[in-house]
Amino acid sequence: MIVYMKRGATEEQIKAVLRRIEEYGNSYNIDKEGEHVLIGIRGDTRAVSEGVFEQLPGVARVIRVSPTWKEVSREFKPKDTSVDIGNGVKIGGGHFAVIAGPCAVESYEQLIKTAEVVKAAGGHALRGGAFKPRTSPYAFQGLGEEGLKYLKMAKESTGLPIVTEIIAINDIELFLKYDVDVFQVGARNCQNYALLKELAKTGKPILLKRGMATTIEEYLNAAEYLLSHGNSNVILCERGIRTFETASRNTTDVNAIPIIKQLSHLPIIGDPSHSTGKRNLVASIAYALAGAGCDGLIIEAHYNPLLAKTDADQQVDGEELKRIIKKSIAIRDIVEEDVSKLYNGGTK
Repeated sequence: MIVYMKRGATEEQIKAVLRRIEEYGNSYNIDKEGEHVLIGIRGDTRAVSEGVFEQLPGVARVIRVSPTWKEVSREFKPKDTSVDIGNGVKIGGGHFAVIAGPCAVESYEQLIKTAEVVKAAGGHALRGGAFKPRTSPYAFQGLGEEGLKYLKMAKESTGLPIVTEIIAINDIELFLKYDVDVFQVGARNCQNYALLKELAKTGKPILLKRGMATTIEEYLNAAEYLLSHGNSNVILCERGIRTFETASRNTTDVNAIPIIKQLSHLPIIGDPSHSTGKRNLVASIAYALAGAGCDGLIIEAHYNPLLAKTDADQQVDGEELKRIIKKSIAIRDIVEEDVSKLYNGGTK
């Protein structure tokens, strides 16, 4: 439920609405749309009548949000959300960023060299897996805490915020210890609701990847777990879905970008690496995702992809990364005005 206050509503009138919300045992979120204050009511509002608020002074109208993922929806918040991921880097709300780095942190030398390559190519943040959920129990699982240590050192060396995947609730304190900027939830954990609830409590930016067989509605409900538990610093990520096609690792659902941006205020980035699994397809799909209006990209890169222990076939080198970043930003700049008009409440 959303309470739209009248233009020029007084502070006391707004406080009266907030008190009434608390009387019903609900919490709230306050936003602004032009000269109007919007108050989004959190929690179960099925037993609350719109008239409870419509009769209060200063209230213009009350709208009941229909989707189950109400806090994620544009009805709840019409304007785009911008998420600050550290060191001045923002994603969403007109900000486009590219996160890049190796699939897995394999050694200090590998990570530092790759971090320098990412920065030189114009990357905005460094990705790298310290903990790797692998299909085979015999595949490289990552360096664990040692990998987090290297990530922190790379951050201190380059100034790039760090993004890494968390796979277990027990590792949250470890991630906080090493000052991880963005907690990535991988495709396999997209609907791990126990993990999502605990991550919400950290208040840290969460990069939530779409599950390989997750519908858009299921995906937005997964994001709702984070927002409804108090964390609005959420970035969505389209990383390809599993279909009947075997010519590529996954099938890039480019449709998901405009669909989700119409439905939700949350920023969404694209992952051309996991959605293709092939180095020679990464650039083309990156440009397609940028043209669809995504708010950024996450790309697997390595100073020497041939030496990578995991996903070597889909990692790009520094020169290719530089070209992809430059062209993707140019494409996004071309479509920015149209994207803003279509998705951001009809205004730029």
